[in-house]
Amino acid sequence: MQTKILLGGIIGLWAVMFVAPEAMAIVSTPAQGTFAYDVYKIAVEDILKGPIGFVCGIGAIALGAVNAIKGQVFTAIPAVLGGAALLKADSIVSSLNMIF
Repeated sequence: MQTKILLGGIIGLWAVMFVAPEAMAIVSTPAQGTFAYDVYKIAVEDILKGPIGFVCGIGAIALGAVNAIKGQVFTAIPAVLGGAALLKADSIVSSLNMIF
């Protein structure tokens, strides 16, 4: 049983290492007038970088603070980290060499 788990872990690690470089991200903004640009503009410009992303980030940090006060540390940490990631999404994306 233990060898099956170990073998599954090795195969999973191998798959992640060799398949991940094949994953492609949006390197530049799609051309204006296309459907992809409309989806990109709504998802990234209006939601992620806009007021919705800001409010969700602040809400997640507040939820993490409330959970930390209650003593629920294991739910507070992901909430705070997720909120901080939402607030700094444009910096994170550009540091990953994806221009939004």
